[in-house]
Amino acid sequence: MSTSPVILLLSGSLRACSSNEAVLRTACAVAPDARVDAVLYDGLAELPHFNPDDDTDPLPTPVAALRAAIDRAAGILICTPEYAGTLPGAFKNLLDWTVGGTEISDKPVAWVNAAAPGRGGGAEATLRLVLGYTGADIVESACVRIPVDRGMLGADGLIADAGARRQLGEALGLLAASGEGAGATGQRGEGDSDR
Repeated sequence: MSTSPVILLLSGSLRACSSNEAVLRTACAVAPDARVDAVLYDGLAELPHFNPDDDTDPLPTPVAALRAAIDRAAGILICTPEYAGTLPGAFKNLLDWTVGGTEISDKPVAWVNAAAPGRGGGAEATLRLVLGYTGADIVESACVRIPVDRGMLGADGLIADAGARRQLGEALGLLAASGEGAGATGQRGEGDSDR
């Protein structure tokens, strides 16, 4: 079993081969150099529409899996597009499901803004607002802007730019260090969730 801290990667995009997915898949590729285990969450499309009446035990299975993944992680790295000046509805739905749990409370969280220069500010502002409600610990030094265009991607669909890869590795390392400082290990078992 690995003793490296787990960083959960959350994409706000449902689109196949999105820039946001490319950023997070690249984060997975550089994670070993940052001495972390990066886990890409892939359940966004399966989450039911948030309904407070359903935010009780037993939770819907996809929601329980999301909260367990958050609970196991030492930190969270988000990459989301901006849609109509804010977060895409599916990703806001994911965040809504975290409000009723305690798993994200005090969890180190950061984001990568992959939008073109001058764009993405609405998504960042909404992330900051919603994460404040959840009690997440925003690690400002790990929040980075890496504008991604198709020319930056290699044949493998990953970001080839060395500077961007270095920034992602640094963000992962900062999240891991923040998680260790808070006592998170990312080594809890499947059945150790509070839910």
